[in-house]
Amino acid sequence: MKHAMKALIGIGLLACCCNVYAQEDADDNPRGNVNLGMPMAAPLNPMARLSDFGLGVTTGGGYNFTRRHAIVGEFMWNDLFVDSRALAPIREAAQNPGISGSSHLFAVTGNYRYELRGTALGLYFIGGGGMYHRTSSLSQKVTTGKSITCTRTWEWWGFTCSSGTVNSNQTIGSSSSSTLGANAGIGFTVRVGDAPYRVYIESRYHYAPTKEVNTQLVEVTFGIRY
Repeated sequence: MKHAMKALIGIGLLACCCNVYAQEDADDNPRGNVNLGMPMAAPLNPMARLSDFGLGVTTGGGYNFTRRHAIVGEFMWNDLFVDSRALAPIREAAQNPGISGSSHLFAVTGNYRYELRGTALGLYFIGGGGMYHRTSSLSQKVTTGKSITCTRTWEWWGFTCSSGTVNSNQTIGSSSSSTLGANAGIGFTVRVGDAPYRVYIESRYHYAPTKEVNTQLVEVTFGIRY
């Protein structure tokens, strides 16, 4: 009788453990996925000559086909901090050293994610494409004169050039460019608290052939997801 009771207790404990593991495994495999992060951007040339840093927000959501395969739709916004060198010729032409400027990058993308996820740690690869929209604005409108040598700076703010010089009599205060682009990257996850919540760190390269000056940058994003 004692042996039978021990056997029943052992079977009960085993069943309980299996049930807890199954529940945890189910919790760690949701059908949907959501992420929210803060990307820090490092622009690459030719952007690096005009903007040296960026900071913003990324949010997204999608569907997990399996534990490894998922699609993720994302919205990204980045405030691109303008280097003072990008304003020097504008200030000189306007004879106003107080002119300031700002640039922003927006992107709506669809991505495929392949993930190798353990109980605590995970590794994933992600890539896709979508619409990239970059804006640039000056604190005041600037009118160009004659015989100004064309550089990336003038094109960044929306001025057009021909034969190596900036077209004269242009008055511009802001400009924008929209085009299709692509991205690819790698990320790492660490489980925090109950499944399926995880923090992640991700590095991703973005490219978009925006007008005059291509958009190229690497973003390192810290965030939380499930």
